[in-house]
Amino acid sequence: MTKTLSYVLMDPTKNQTILVETPVPVQEQPAVASRLMQEEPSAEQAGFLSVPADVSSSSPATSLRMAGGEFCGNAAMSAAVYYAMHAGMTKGRVAVQVSGTPDPVTVTVSARPEDGLWEGIVDMPRPLSMERKTLFLKQAAFPEDRGLFPETCAFPVVTFRGITHILLDGDPPVESERETAELLAKTWCTDLQADALGLLFLNKKKSSLTPLVYVKTADTLFWENSCASGTTAAGAWLARETGQPVNRIFRQPGGTLEISAEPDGPLLLKGTVRCQYRKTVVL
Repeated sequence: MTKTLSYVLMDPTKNQTILVETPVPVQEQPAVASRLMQEEPSAEQAGFLSVPADVSSSSPATSLRMAGGEFCGNAAMSAAVYYAMHAGMTKGRVAVQVSGTPDPVTVTVSARPEDGLWEGIVDMPRPLSMERKTLFLKQAAFPEDRGLFPETCAFPVVTFRGITHILLDGDPPVESERETAELLAKTWCTDLQADALGLLFLNKKKSSLTPLVYVKTADTLFWENSCASGTTAAGAWLARETGQPVNRIFRQPGGTLEISAEPDGPLLLKGTVRCQYRKTVVL
């Protein structure tokens, strides 16, 4: 049976995100997302918008469920901008209920008429845990030792509801070594029993971050142009390490994201969003 769907393509720091406006049953969302991402080859993820049943003044303005049920800060920022545009707002605070976390996320948005961008500041949820964990390579999965990772190592692991991030010190692997990293993302996602997992190649001296994100339910794996939750994980870990507030701008493949992190306080993620276009398709 064919279905007509409308969606908007949002660009939060080149982490191209499809926001589906047409209601889609949860069980059908991964398959629909896969089809839409074929329609939009530049897209790295898809989420499904809905209006909350409770429309009281204290309820979220809009709800967003990612295709794999994961949490995504860039998509939350995009959903807030989408709401602001439709509500005729040029600035203000928007509460977004996002999959992967029980509490609404507050996003402060402001339009930039001079270049068509929107600035967004997301009050990100704090991690459930931050600790070093010893992770193993499974020899059956990696018959060739390419020397990219040690056999075992205690990596920083930052766990949010909806996504877990592993911080890897240094620059991203070269093209010939990326397959190893991709296999590790899937393997460690299973080992850590995570809904989604990010491998974050973090060069602290260069303030650069390259994210590889695997979403288990949707079975998607992308070297993302930017990652909001990954940026937050890096900032939260650095604040924990130093015991001091951290304010860092991380250069990523698609641009920059800024994180302000308190060791035990707010995590504020700042970025920009552009609305690319709205489209209707028949699947």
